Formats: sequence, structure tokens, C-alpha cells
Amino acid sequence: MRARSWKPIALALLVAAMTPASSFGQIAPLPPPPAPPMRSPQLQATAPSRPAAQAGPVGFGLQDIGTYERCVGHAQAAPAAAFEEAQAWRSRGGGDQARHCAALAMLHGGAAELAAEELEKLAQDMRSQAAILRAEVMAQAARAWLIAEDLPRARQAASAALLLNPVNAEIWIDRAEMLAAAGKYWEAVDDLNRALELDPRRAEALVFRASAYRRLDAVDLAREDIESALKLTPRLAEAWLERGILNRLKGDVPAARRDWLQVLVLDADGPAGEAARDNIERLEYKLEPSTATPRTPRR
Repeated sequence: MRARSWKPIALALLVAAMTPASSFGQIAPLPPPPAPPMRSPQLQATAPSRPAAQAGPVGFGLQDIGTYERCVGHAQAAPAAAFEEAQAWRSRGGGDQARHCAALAMLHGGAAELAAEELEKLAQDMRSQAAILRAEVMAQAARAWLIAEDLPRARQAASAALLLNPVNAEIWIDRAEMLAAAGKYWEAVDDLNRALELDPRRAEALVFRASAYRRLDAVDLAREDIESALKLTPRLAEAWLERGILNRLKGDVPAARRDWLQVLVLDADGPAGEAARDNIERLEYKLEPSTATPRTPRR
């Protein structure tokens, strides 16, 4: 897989259904942007895709969920128009939800740094709101900083989100990715340990930890995590990719090839499939393996 610079990408924020008698909205955090792979010096890797964690019902104070849903939908499809819509709504008293929609429109429109600043400020301003909601918005700010390629600000925002909600496994995984992207693998392992204490069935966290262990030359621990991940989620392409890398490092080329072919069955057109194809090609043509690391825009 060739290194490439990341372009701004649209990230969806979905609003869950609200019960008729409730004044609470349910917000799902932004799906994680693809992180730079934790890779062997010799082999291509990629990080597992992860479903967005669902926040529980929290008091975002939504008075008009229909307007909010429309605005968020427009933020992805037509960010410039959605930004204007959000600003007009804010002038009519749209409050925090209007600001949130405007920030998403900035993000979808490619202004990741401005979006990150606004999401961070929004989370700080929402003093009267539940900590769980403020944590979600701050976690979104962290991901936006990651897309803006500002790893220090991303880690700072993720840490702030964890202070607000330290039992959210998803945010621990997010910060682990940011630490790994900066080469802080032991610190990433610590965060992944915490995530797995909170949710032991997070297979993708096991794959991330295996990748970090591999970079730390703790190959036996890496293999244990990969086997555990495959028991939990046998069709997780990134786990097969990582197992192929571990087999290649062990010198078992046939096993590595089998694992990478399995990746192509599961995720032929995704980043895992791209990395597997690259590794297979390098085996077949006896090419020197690539050491390039993709940049974030960023998981």
C-alpha cells in the first residue's frame, strides 16, 4: 500500500430516535477516521475499522429534533448550505445543537481544524449538560484534530474527554490510536488495557494492542491477542492481516500468504485488502518491503 496524503473526508453523525415523551436526544460519536497503521518495519499493516460506540440518552436539550436531524444530514451532503442553515438556526435560538451542526458542516467541508476548535469550545461551554454528552463532543473534537493532523491537540482533547467519562471504552481506544500514531506504543498498550477491562469483547482493541506489541517486539503477546480477537470476531479482516504479518516475521511464508488471502475474501476493496495485496505482491516478486507510513488527515 503506497503512502498517501489524506484528504478531508465526510464523517457522519447519526441522531438516534427519541422517545415521544422524552426531551433527550441520543447522539452517536463520529466514526473514527482511518489511523496510520502500526506497522512492522518490514510489512504493511492497517488498523481495524470500528463501529461507533453509542452514547446513552443524554440531555442535549433538543427542542426540535427534526431541525437537528435535517441540519446534520445536510452537513454531510451539502456542508456549505448546512453551515448557513445552522448559523440561521442559531440566530433563532438553536443553541448548542445549532453550533454542533455548524461544526459538523465545517468538518465535512474540509475545515477540520476550525471544526475541531469549535467542537472543543462547545464541549467546554456545555457546563449545564451531562458529562457523558460533553465527553462525546470532546471526543469528536479529538477525532477532528486527528483529521487536521494535530496529534498533540488530538491527544489533549481525548484526555479531556476521558476526564469527563472515564468508563467509555471507545474513547480509550481513540486515544490509544493517537498515542500509537506518535510512536508511544507502551502508552497505547496502557490505554488499550483499560479499554479491554471495560469491554473485554472489543476484538478491534485486541488487534490494536497486538500491533503495538509487535512494534515493541513482544511477539508472543501480540499473537495471543490476535488469536483472542479471531475467536471473538472470526471475520475481522484486520486480525487476519496482523496474523499474516506475525507469521511472516516468524518465517512461515505459506501461513502468512493464507492469512492475507483470507483478508482478500473478507475485505478485498478496503484498506486491509489493499495492505494484504501489497504484502502478497512483495512475497511473489521478492521486492523489498515498503516502510512508508500513511499520514493522517486520520485513523
